[in-house]
Amino acid sequence: MAEQKIFGYANKISVKQGETITFHVNADGADFAEAKLVQLVHGDNHKDGPGYIEREIDHPANGRWAVKKQFTQLGNFIPIDDPRGRLRMDGSLSMFAFVWPTMPDKGKRQTIMGRWDSRTNEGFALGINPQGYLEFWVGNGSEVDYVTAELPLISKVWYLVGVSFDHETGEATLYQEGVLNRYNSLVGPVVPYDYTSHVRTTFRFRQKNANSTPFVIGGARDNHEMRGDFINDLYSGKIDRPGIAARCMTRQEFDSIRAGEISHASGLTAYWDTSAGYTESGITSLVVDAGPHKLDGVGVNHPVRGMTGWNWSGRNDSFRLAPHEYGGIEFHADAVTDCRWDATKSLQIPADLKSGAYAIRLRIGPGKGLSEEYIVFFVRPAKPTAKLCFLVPTATYLAYGNESLSFDAQIIQPMTGQPPVVTDIDIETYEHGEFGLSTYNDFEDGAGICFSSYKRPLINMRPKYRMSSMNITWAFPADLSIIAWIDNQGYECDFVTDEDLHREGLDAIRHYNCVVTGTHPEYVSERMLDAQEDFVAGGGRIIYAGGNGYYWCVGFTPEDHACMEVRKLDSGMRAWQAKPGEHYLTSTGEKSGLWRNRGRAPQKLLGVGMISEGFETSAPYRKMPDAYHRTVEWITDGIEGEIIGDAGLAYGAAAGIELDRYDLNLGTPPHTKIVASSGGHSDNYVLVTEEILYAHAGMVGSIDYRIRADMTYYTSWNNGAVFSTGSIAFGQALPANNFNNSASKVMKNVVDAFIKDGPLPGGRWTLEEKQWR
Repeated sequence: MAEQKIFGYANKISVKQGETITFHVNADGADFAEAKLVQLVHGDNHKDGPGYIEREIDHPANGRWAVKKQFTQLGNFIPIDDPRGRLRMDGSLSMFAFVWPTMPDKGKRQTIMGRWDSRTNEGFALGINPQGYLEFWVGNGSEVDYVTAELPLISKVWYLVGVSFDHETGEATLYQEGVLNRYNSLVGPVVPYDYTSHVRTTFRFRQKNANSTPFVIGGARDNHEMRGDFINDLYSGKIDRPGIAARCMTRQEFDSIRAGEISHASGLTAYWDTSAGYTESGITSLVVDAGPHKLDGVGVNHPVRGMTGWNWSGRNDSFRLAPHEYGGIEFHADAVTDCRWDATKSLQIPADLKSGAYAIRLRIGPGKGLSEEYIVFFVRPAKPTAKLCFLVPTATYLAYGNESLSFDAQIIQPMTGQPPVVTDIDIETYEHGEFGLSTYNDFEDGAGICFSSYKRPLINMRPKYRMSSMNITWAFPADLSIIAWIDNQGYECDFVTDEDLHREGLDAIRHYNCVVTGTHPEYVSERMLDAQEDFVAGGGRIIYAGGNGYYWCVGFTPEDHACMEVRKLDSGMRAWQAKPGEHYLTSTGEKSGLWRNRGRAPQKLLGVGMISEGFETSAPYRKMPDAYHRTVEWITDGIEGEIIGDAGLAYGAAAGIELDRYDLNLGTPPHTKIVASSGGHSDNYVLVTEEILYAHAGMVGSIDYRIRADMTYYTSWNNGAVFSTGSIAFGQALPANNFNNSASKVMKNVVDAFIKDGPLPGGRWTLEEKQWR
């Protein structure tokens, strides 16, 4: 029997009571799956916690679901909408494009543009052959003719490439010229490469065009007997301003285009001005044809826009300043932001289903490992009902979705101080790229992944999942420790996701007294950040129950908020580095990177910000002098001694993994109190790069005083307040000893105070003098 595997995703990550959600499921080795709606309560099987907890929910959708094998279209490409067949060129034709190939010699054919069917060998295309040479080919259904350049294309160098094909004589002329300048390519003008190739040959036969063959930029049509038509021969690299004409273009015309002298009215059938459509608020996936027939295209799997083009001068760092220099669209053969699987089942959320974390649990065969799937989603109330809100950091879940650091990041073991613990699920995810990777990974050509979506299976957004490189729960399964604590304490709590907050702004949370974050709310958009600042200034209270929060600036694509974008820039603890000039989000038009580098360090809202990361051990907090101040003594009420958080499911204590500290120089409100701080961390904890101007010995946990987690509290206008734990491990400390521990006690003291209407404890003390015990 074939190995049985099941995976799936939903069309929504957040759904209100009474709304409908749709699930997309792929199964190998089974025709049916047993489905059950479950509420997810605790997601960690650690021996020191309460274990895994889920609750089965009665629902008409429970029972046997028909499932099938589904296929994923990988890669970026742009299919052209051509209803009248303008691009079905049965006679003479010419094509051209500026290209910046990243893997010209990867051993696979790559199509730059054309109307080609790889199964039937019909049509025409301009591309790169498996050996890395520019090539033009035509096919009549039985034979294929080629013309190939004399010199191979050089990786990450800009060229103008083109072809002119005379249908009457059969003469095909290839055009290849380098257009590199001092800035736009990997190498500079001093390198004595020869980029030029002009080749002419006479073809034996002519192209045959099937009516159904699409014109595609970045790929060509293929077919498989099980999956049907799909796009193959995918291109890796940038394409800038391609065009096509139903006639033979001269070398002088190509030379003019190379000089940037093209006219939109120069007799072209189509000219895709890839620098058009840029605005202050970004650009969509629509690629505009500036020619007479308006043969526009929409990119699949989010080809990366806002990239430097063939004529980038190096003077401007944003497409908003010089859009004509940003015509580059970057394509990757292994990109995926939407699996586009057929819908398997839809269900309506009951109007009385409690707000919380839920999943459809699917089991086939043995019902464990690869034969068990949880498709996670979050239920919001139709109307806010509670005073407490859990803000689900779904942007972070997207950022880390399907990370494969244990396989690809050579630095991961020195970082974590331990070998990875890899499961069959980790291997399956890595070996089968159709699920896509995370923003902590690179594409096959080495470019960092900047888009991530939940319209694909996210293997690590499952309960019970442990991050292989650290052997602890991370992101969603770690956040279930906070969710389990809320459940154990009996609080009424509504759930709101990052996506909801980005869509609705302050309206998503304004009705609550207190908002609790997850363990690692690292990725936030400007709208999310604005909403939370306004919430606190308006009298709301935030409990920041994590570490390394509010760190990266992200955007959500306006046409589909399921997809998030981030660019990793010149600072911060980052997995990759955006190329020069490519630092701005196409989804919003704003600069990405660290919020700290845009004047909004996390300290300004949270009181603390990222200072260190380390793994393999955690440490407890110790009360600081401020803990005895009458304005904040209530926070540690009931805790004997000075130690807080000396137990936990993440390396044994509450302060660890990633740490945040108080820093007045970065905007910590000056009246902030430091309730407790950790210390004595191991040398696996290192100072974050954004703190380093000159590297020197001693920037490690046992020596550098800055490496600590600060537990802080400050008040704002209208009885607003922020309490911060400054540690990812804090949330995972809450369930220790059956929720009976000092971290849990601190959390309860703060939540009890924050959900009440009116003044906060300690608010009557306004003078500093004579307020110490």
